[in-house]
Amino acid sequence: MRAVVWDGPGTPMTVEEVPTPSPGPGEALVRIAATGVCHTDLHVLKGEVAFPAPGVLGHEISGHVEELGEGVDTLGVGDRVVGAFIMPCGTCRQCQDGRDDMCETFFAENRLRGNLLDGTSRLTRADGSRLSMYSMAGLAEHAVVPVSALARLPESLPLKESAVLGCAAFTAYGALARAGTDLAGRSVAVVAVGGVGSSIVQLARHLAADPIVAVDVDDAKLEAARGLGATVTVNSTTSDAREAVLEATGGDGAEIVLEVLGRPETVELAFSLLREGGRLVVVGIAAGAATAAIPITAMVRRGITITGSFGARTRRDLPEVVRLAAEGAFDVRRAVTRRFSLEEAPEAYALLDAGRIQGRSIVVP
Repeated sequence: MRAVVWDGPGTPMTVEEVPTPSPGPGEALVRIAATGVCHTDLHVLKGEVAFPAPGVLGHEISGHVEELGEGVDTLGVGDRVVGAFIMPCGTCRQCQDGRDDMCETFFAENRLRGNLLDGTSRLTRADGSRLSMYSMAGLAEHAVVPVSALARLPESLPLKESAVLGCAAFTAYGALARAGTDLAGRSVAVVAVGGVGSSIVQLARHLAADPIVAVDVDDAKLEAARGLGATVTVNSTTSDAREAVLEATGGDGAEIVLEVLGRPETVELAFSLLREGGRLVVVGIAAGAATAAIPITAMVRRGITITGSFGARTRRDLPEVVRLAAEGAFDVRRAVTRRFSLEEAPEAYALLDAGRIQGRSIVVP
């Protein structure tokens, strides 16, 4: 099969012919229809998040099940599926507590070592040398995925565009769940409306949040966010975002603010937009050991809650994300704005790094 191989920070990604992997127990081989292009991959490519090279990235996929490993009876060959980037083992302490998003095995084996859940990679180069797997390593024609990270996709949803359900929509759903309240009639602000941020806007609209304030530095992204349900848009380079949020909320500030970029300045801006008793949900992955300065007294005096959200709880939430998309709560067709071939994957990430991708782009083998 063809795969996009990354040899480490500062090196170009190249398309190579590598052996097609085989699924082990509890796994499926998926013929990839599309893979989403995400900022988290970009952090790895730039060396801002540690990951062992060489490897294959790509962590939100859609496709057809082509082969099943031993013991799998929940899926059939030919099934249309989407895969979530958090692949829970189902047996660790966190998974037993229902916290798939905190799966100890996934983080220890996949994110630190580039393995699947059994501690080995399924990928090698043509010469037999090992390749790491970032989640299921979806920038390829096939991927091995634990079935715990897969959900069936109904025929009513388009196969390729639905790849973005496994991270952009999945992460957005998890972030809004971390808000810990019914969103109906509550004020929400979203700082940075790229792929995940615009997904949050869509789902917040479906959940009847009001107003929904989108904050970004790109007018085109803000216009797209308005089309997805934002009631107020603010370019923070030309307008005072705090004043705009205060005006939109009757002088109170937003009850829930979600930060989706992972930069110190955007986290600090997001904190400033909150009302008393509000909740800040930080979603963006930061470069390296970046930190944000949060005013302690203001946090204590105003009763602010700050929480992180890496994703959702795969086994429970991925089927729900698919269901919501089928109902129209999340429009995958509008979310996907560009398509690239495997050979064009380096260009896709370069454009993402330059801030020139609205919504989500996908790589189609």
